Amino acid sequence: MAGGEGSRLRPLTIARPKPMVPIVNKYVMAHILDLLRQHNITDIVVTLRYMAAAIQDYFEDGSNFGVNITYVVEENPLGTAGSVRNAASLVDDTFLVISGDAFTDFNLTEIVQAHRDRQALASLTLTRVPNPLEYGVIVTNEEGRITQFQEKPSWGEIISDTVNTGIYVLEPEVLDLIPPDTSYDFSRDLFPKMLSDRLPTYGYIAEGYWCDIGNVDEYFRANADLLHGNVHTGEPIGEHLGGGIWVGHDVEISPSAQLFGPIYLGHGVKIKGDVTIYGPTVIRDYTVIDAYTRIERSILWRNNYVGENCELRGVVVTRQCSLKSNVVLQEGVVVGDNCVLGEGSVVHPNVKLWPRKQIEAGAIVKDSIIWGTQARHRLFGQYGVTGVVNVDLTPELAAKLGAALGARLPAESYVAINRDSHRSSRMLKRALISGLPGTGINVLDMGTVPIPVLRHFVRSNDEVTAGIHVRISPFDQRVVDVRLINGEGTNLTTTEQREIERAYFREDFRRAYLDEIGIIRYANQPAELYIDDFMRHVDTGAIQNAHFRMVIDYSHGLSGDTLSQILNRLDVDVVPLNARMDETKLAMLHEGFLTNRQRTATIVHALDANLGVQLDVGGEKLFVVDEQGQSLDDITAAELMVELALSTQPGRPVAVPVTLPNAFDQIAAKYGSELIRTSLNLSNTLKVIEERQPLLLVDGKGNYIFPDFLPTVDGMMATVRLLEYLARRGQPISVIAEELPSFHMHIRTVDCLAEEKGLVMRKLNEYFAHAHLDNTDGMKIWLEDGEWIHFVPDPELPVCNITAEAGCEERAEKLVEDCIAEVQQMIASERQ
Repeated sequence: MAGGEGSRLRPLTIARPKPMVPIVNKYVMAHILDLLRQHNITDIVVTLRYMAAAIQDYFEDGSNFGVNITYVVEENPLGTAGSVRNAASLVDDTFLVISGDAFTDFNLTEIVQAHRDRQALASLTLTRVPNPLEYGVIVTNEEGRITQFQEKPSWGEIISDTVNTGIYVLEPEVLDLIPPDTSYDFSRDLFPKMLSDRLPTYGYIAEGYWCDIGNVDEYFRANADLLHGNVHTGEPIGEHLGGGIWVGHDVEISPSAQLFGPIYLGHGVKIKGDVTIYGPTVIRDYTVIDAYTRIERSILWRNNYVGENCELRGVVVTRQCSLKSNVVLQEGVVVGDNCVLGEGSVVHPNVKLWPRKQIEAGAIVKDSIIWGTQARHRLFGQYGVTGVVNVDLTPELAAKLGAALGARLPAESYVAINRDSHRSSRMLKRALISGLPGTGINVLDMGTVPIPVLRHFVRSNDEVTAGIHVRISPFDQRVVDVRLINGEGTNLTTTEQREIERAYFREDFRRAYLDEIGIIRYANQPAELYIDDFMRHVDTGAIQNAHFRMVIDYSHGLSGDTLSQILNRLDVDVVPLNARMDETKLAMLHEGFLTNRQRTATIVHALDANLGVQLDVGGEKLFVVDEQGQSLDDITAAELMVELALSTQPGRPVAVPVTLPNAFDQIAAKYGSELIRTSLNLSNTLKVIEERQPLLLVDGKGNYIFPDFLPTVDGMMATVRLLEYLARRGQPISVIAEELPSFHMHIRTVDCLAEEKGLVMRKLNEYFAHAHLDNTDGMKIWLEDGEWIHFVPDPELPVCNITAEAGCEERAEKLVEDCIAEVQQMIASERQ
């Protein structure tokens, strides 16, 4: 399969298809042909689409490479399985499928033999990798039969480190399962269908080297591994001069040059006087390195000139480039074909120069030219796009992020945007706005409103297809979070995030013509629209008749004005705290937040109020204080809300994360309700809401979702629903809380590097193979008497999170400590 564009490798693949990218001495596809020939596979069909002629012209009929090649060219993209189905007329026996960008030395003979021994219909070649996030994870049973597929899972979903390499052995009958002339994928469509139909589909875990050259980092790795001898290609890469130096013919090396292998020098390479080269480095055919230049860990393709006294460290220079004297290329730089870098120019780390760029003498290049930078490998984190103001998150980045969002939205649609009161948020919000109209997107500026108001406005307005909220991180005043939401008013899905990341990193932006540029205007009374709809979803009479007195800490955030208007309409007597927006107090240390909650509790008790609540700065989270001035821990507060909600509407389902205690099952059973266990992040529960229509979702961390109003967290609605339920119940919070089921839990983390997380998940799955497991998010192991342990890799930190519940605190703590010891032993044994 050689039809892909290789977009993640750009600018290496701007002028060539991905299989024509060289690895040391040969194009990657030539390495694959060598491997096939070594295993007596010589009849080869090559499926093509992107720049097909480049491959056909070079490899021709394959006779120069010892094989017979037939080409099949797709007119339209057919996907991995569809492209092979397109060549069905050329297949009449067991056949092997291999990607044109895979670099491997797997024993293909053993793979085919295992397929035949098992009488499989399809055999997938598997391997184990440290970080399986970007691959398809495969789970097999003891016989090797595939039992589960996971396509590019998150850390919370990973259950193994065994991944699909894209090398398959198939019987011709498999092609009958693929619809003709249709885009169809092996891993997303065909193999899951075969699994569901119980067709014999096996996995074979191969020993040896495999690298999916999906990005520039992996490209570096593949070249270095071949130079270091980690890949067995069956023939030398050149003449070995000693010291790890391999050369082609007609190579000239000055006696005063110093070379420290491993290094490959192609045909006709010239290394001038006093040049210093440190491996692993590749310098391909007819490239000239002039005097006094220093090169480290770099890859230079053919026909380049590098002038005197240059410094290249960890870079790729493609074809026919000219680097004048004293040029400096820093770590991660990629220079496209036919670029000219003037004397004394400096290119900063991770900058990409697309082909045919002219850099003036003495210029300092800090940003990629024309196309996007790869300085950030990922845009999105747990709290959206985050970074230190004016360091990680600059106005330039924000403008490009706005353009990347606009590129995936329908032209002429609207994006609503708001911010908190901090000057940094104002700056970045305006930069984001500037990036949108150029893609033909209109902007509605909402000023400063709570996040739930933004979500409501986006969801209720058919013209609005996305929303943006910019805020100072509540955890660090130096950091800004940019939260992007979709047309449903919820956080972006992983798929939606990846679409924006692709557009951002490629700078693949739509450019609107003069009269198609979007407009910018202010939104029309979004808070009033929210409040009016809000009032239609609560029992106003019950709350008004209860004559509540309550204390509210608004945390200097955005909800003060909106929620105060709602409570005024409900005749609630409110004592407000920290109601004025203050940009210096938007980020508060955890200790300060707890101090404010204790002050709220003290005031509740002193004023004989019915309750107190504390909201976070965005108006999304809710924390509760009872009428006696006691703060409820977050899980107990969630129990309270579930108990009150079900007492008013028994029988309705409710949803909680898989890590909340069994007490929630008891409450649900009391009211004849179903308890739905969800993933840990309530932002990922839209499918549960659509399919199961729960009354309420809670997470035990201050987040509450009432889907009849909004399918996402809303601290203001949670506050008023709490009042509504209390009014109907007619009991104070402390009395209700006293009757709630008790629980005993313990939570810890264990250090675990990113590259070890998949390994640990696989070994834990093997260790607990015969236990009752729940893989809703991470792995929950059920023990006897309702005890359980939950283990999940943290999506951002180099740790894994462990939670346990037992009959007492001591037992829960022991379960966690035993699990930590087991994980540490797994990691230690692997490191040895």
